[in-house]
Amino acid sequence: MNLSFLNRTLPLAITLIVLPQAFAQDLETSNLAPADAPQSALWQKIQPNFSPPPQWAGKFGDYPSPLRFADGTQVKTPADWKRRRAEIASQWETLLGKWPPLITKPQVEILDTQRRDGLTQHRIRFAWTPDQHTTGYLLIPDGDHPRPAVLTVFYEPETAIGQGKPNRDFAIQLAKRGFVTLSIGTSEASATKTYSLYYPSIEDANVAPLSMLAYAAANAWYVLADRPEVDSNRIGIVGHSFGGKWAMFGSCLFDKFACAAWSDPGIVFDESRESVNYWEPWYLGYHPKPWRKRGLITDSNPARGLYPRLTAEGHDLHELHALMAPRPFLVSGGSEDPPKRWEPLNHSIEVNRVLGYQDRVGMTNRPDHSPNDESNETIYSFFEHVLKPTPN
Repeated sequence: MNLSFLNRTLPLAITLIVLPQAFAQDLETSNLAPADAPQSALWQKIQPNFSPPPQWAGKFGDYPSPLRFADGTQVKTPADWKRRRAEIASQWETLLGKWPPLITKPQVEILDTQRRDGLTQHRIRFAWTPDQHTTGYLLIPDGDHPRPAVLTVFYEPETAIGQGKPNRDFAIQLAKRGFVTLSIGTSEASATKTYSLYYPSIEDANVAPLSMLAYAAANAWYVLADRPEVDSNRIGIVGHSFGGKWAMFGSCLFDKFACAAWSDPGIVFDESRESVNYWEPWYLGYHPKPWRKRGLITDSNPARGLYPRLTAEGHDLHELHALMAPRPFLVSGGSEDPPKRWEPLNHSIEVNRVLGYQDRVGMTNRPDHSPNDESNETIYSFFEHVLKPTPN
C-alpha cells in the first residue's frame, strides 16, 4: 500500500482492536511507507486538500471530541485510543443493531462476460445479505498480477460502469487506471422507492438500513478479496450522494477497507439541508410503514425511529469518521459538504495526531452537489496514490 504521504508509522499491535462482530478486526498497517519515502507527483498534486484552510484550522465546532471517554476522561496515548475506539464501536453497534454473520466465503455466479476498453467486464450475482442476492459488475483490467481494487456503490450498478449520469462512472474510470472494480447498487429497492436494505424484513427491521448497506459493502469486499486478480490489502470504496453515505458507513464500520472517498453525502447531521436526510426511514430513521412524508423535519412531520435518539443523546457522524483512523479518507465535498465541514473533520485529524499520523484526512470543495471532472480527478489520484504499490 503506497501510503507515502503518511510519514510516520504506527506499530501494528496498536491498531489490532477487538471490536464487536459488526466491525471488522483487521487494520493493515504493516506495509506503510517509511518516513523517508519520497513524495510522489500524485501526492504533490492532492496534498493541498489534506489540511484545512487557515480559516478552519483548529476549529472543532460544537461536536464533542471523540478523544473523550464516556466517563469524561481524555484519550492521551495510542493505547487509550484503542480502548476508546472499542467504546465508540460498541456504542454504535448497540444503536444501529447487530449485523448478521458476514458472508466470508462468497459464491459468485458469472451471468455474462464482455470485453470493453481493454478490460473484461463480468456481470455477476452473489449473496449480499443472508437472504438476498444482488447483481453487479466486476471490471478487471488486463494483466496477470494482483492489483488494487475499489468497490463503487450507488442506487444501481449501471451508472458506475458508464451507463448513467456523467461524472458518476467511478468503476469504469478507475478500471481504466488499472484497478479491479466492483459496482453494486440497490436496483430493486430504488425502483420501489424503499432505497435500502431491511433486515430481517421491511416490516420489522432490527438493523438500521444504512448499517445494513454497510454490511452489504463488507460482503462485497469479500467478493473482491476472493478474486486472484485482487490484492486484498488494497481495497477501497467510493460513492456519491446516497452512495456517499453508503461508502462512509461501509468504510467506517468495516476496517478491511484500506481507504475511502465519500462524494458529498453530508458527512454530519444537518437538519437544515433536505439532502442530508439521515432521518429518512431508509437511512437512520426506520420505522414500520406507513412511513413519514419525505422531507425536512417539522412539527407536523417529525423524525422517527433511531435518528431522534441519536441527536437527543448528542451523537453525530464525526464519531464514525474517527473509526477510520489511521486509514486515509477523502471527502469530495459539494453543496452538502462545504468547507465548514472541516470542523468535524478536524476531530479525525486530532485522533490521527494521537496515533502519530498526519495527512490522513482530506476534503475538496465545489459549489454543486454533482461531481465534476476536477473533483473526480482528485478522487482517482487519491486512490492511485494510496492503493497502488510504490515503484521500485
